[in-house]
Amino acid sequence: MSAQSKEQRCVSLSQLADLRLLREHAYIDGRWCSADNLQVIEVTNPFDGSFIGTVPNMGIFETRKAIAAAKEAFPTWSAMLPQDRASALRRWHDLLIENKEDLALLMTLEQGKPINESRGEIDYAASFIDFYAEEAKRVNVENITSHLPGRNMSIKREAIGVTAAVTPWNFPCAMITRKAAAALAAGCTMIVRPATETPFSATALAELAERAGIPAGVFNVVTGDPNPVVGELCGSTDVRALSFTGSTEVGRLLLSQGAQTIKKMSMELGGHAPFILFDDVDLDEAVAHAINAKFATSGQDCLAANRIFVQRGIYDEFLDKYAKAIGQLRVGNGIEEHVEIGPLMHDRAVAKCDEHVSDARAKGARVLTGGKKMGGLFYAPTLLADITDDMQIYREETFGPVAPVMPFDTEDEVIAQANDSEYGLAAYLFTNDHDRANRVSNALEYGMVALNCVKITGAPVPFGGVKQSGLGREGSRHGLEEFTELKYVCAAFKQ
Repeated sequence: MSAQSKEQRCVSLSQLADLRLLREHAYIDGRWCSADNLQVIEVTNPFDGSFIGTVPNMGIFETRKAIAAAKEAFPTWSAMLPQDRASALRRWHDLLIENKEDLALLMTLEQGKPINESRGEIDYAASFIDFYAEEAKRVNVENITSHLPGRNMSIKREAIGVTAAVTPWNFPCAMITRKAAAALAAGCTMIVRPATETPFSATALAELAERAGIPAGVFNVVTGDPNPVVGELCGSTDVRALSFTGSTEVGRLLLSQGAQTIKKMSMELGGHAPFILFDDVDLDEAVAHAINAKFATSGQDCLAANRIFVQRGIYDEFLDKYAKAIGQLRVGNGIEEHVEIGPLMHDRAVAKCDEHVSDARAKGARVLTGGKKMGGLFYAPTLLADITDDMQIYREETFGPVAPVMPFDTEDEVIAQANDSEYGLAAYLFTNDHDRANRVSNALEYGMVALNCVKITGAPVPFGGVKQSGLGREGSRHGLEEFTELKYVCAAFKQ
């Protein structure tokens, strides 16, 4: 740790009620560990660069230790009665709720999102543990009727074994619990590799898992450079399933690495969500929905509305109202209660916003509000009008507070434009015409469609996309299936 880092230690850490939730170690086999080489990674607050703490910079050797621990723990954990696994998960859930304020503060300090959004994420993260605690008792609810004489046929789902999760920085708690709760409920053990930028949310979850009595080796957190850690998780024959949330580019790489061991993969990858407004909607409601769909998590969300299509009859009026609403968004330090837009995660995110705005402006787009850097890791909430398909922002996910808007005339036209993407995660559709709602919902090539609403996620929901937005589903019963294998038994009996 540098002298400068010590001097700039984040003062807001003093607000933690339970300092033990800030764990500066990895968690392997029920033990808090340093890297064998004693190297560490410094974690800083994106708001002001102040020092939060360090975590071990682990590599192949430590990852192998975590895999071995998970493999050793698997037979006992998978053999437990499902109601006993459910009880442990329930205790973990309750501890998240009890410590919500501290967990939210840690998240805001390391990720930058507004504190109210962080509180919401802790509730969201806990909901997956609650849901899968119940699903643990219902893994096997299916059977088959024999089609052969003298045969008794049965099928069951069995825990796949050791699993791994590679999670992102934008939702550092929920993306862990959505994966880990399902895996643990099914009877699997898991190794989590959290994002380098936001490891303390993961280690806090491990601290609470330990307090909940989840046995050693069942839930492990390995921090460090992604290349050796994730490479070992992908290459190990002992890791039978891997769940990843992140970019499509990295997803392709992990698929190729996991192919060597024929590993089961579930992936939630990039999104480029269309947001479609027909001219029969209430404009004020539409503007409020467009604010929520675009600017939650400061735009750093795979579900963010990245291409906003507005029917021409209401286009100009929508732009006027939307520009005013965007200009009123409050930007600042996420720990302040009134703040709605926090800093971006790193300077690459700021540069990408600026690149997309500059490219769009050069090709004819109008900047109606924002469109500039604000110092540090802040980018002004921005509205771009008159977007065309030759602009970068039409094709690429911005992952920042920049809203691109374009007009359309007909239903067929906007469906073609909305589907003109390699991505297919989520789409938003607003219309009061029931027949049109049905037609367009069915025509959109997306795994999830939000009709006249924005908030659609939750533990019972099968979250996931089509095309290059991912494989498999998370949440719901289908999320549990990602960590199981079907076994079929056909038994002959004497008549």
